[in-house]
Amino acid sequence: MTSTPLVLGFDTSGPHCAAALLRGADVLVNRVEEMGRGQAERLMVLLEEVLAEAGVTWNNLDAIGVGVGPGNFTGIRISVSAARGLALGLDIPAVGVDGFDARAAEGELAAVPAPRDQLYAALGDQAPRLMPREEAEDAARDAGLTCAPMATPPGIAVAIARDAMARFETETDAPAPLYLRAADAAPSSDQPPALIDG
Repeated sequence: MTSTPLVLGFDTSGPHCAAALLRGADVLVNRVEEMGRGQAERLMVLLEEVLAEAGVTWNNLDAIGVGVGPGNFTGIRISVSAARGLALGLDIPAVGVDGFDARAAEGELAAVPAPRDQLYAALGDQAPRLMPREEAEDAARDAGLTCAPMATPPGIAVAIARDAMARFETETDAPAPLYLRAADAAPSSDQPPALIDG
């Protein structure tokens, strides 16, 4: 490892594909592309572009940071599986960073937009959960905080890389998705066909 670590952070947990490369405190590259679909096809290409723009290769990396959600189920799986595979192949640590830490800002309630006018948020010392937007806004107001969650904060990948930078030397757990609600898709209620023993 170099004396100034090089960390790649990325996220596809929302309607975006975001990546940032940091060397120590310096942001070398920060790219955020808004997209509702296509993150699986775009992510690795984007990561290659970010490394090329900074003039470094995969082998120069000291660690990876990845957004683990909450958010879009498919998007979370795309990033987490990419991070775990890259970490294994490059023999470097991968650090999972949740969407609350990636969005933490002074005076704001860290919250992640969710479908149907809801938010993922943690109120006080409660565990993060899915709640109506109005409940989160009321709690934020009562605590003297603002509540203006963004699906795609412009610095989300930078925040993920910074968090990973602070923790990669002591992190031992592989990144894992953070799901705070059940999937929208449900198993079929149809009876399976009878098997004929022949």
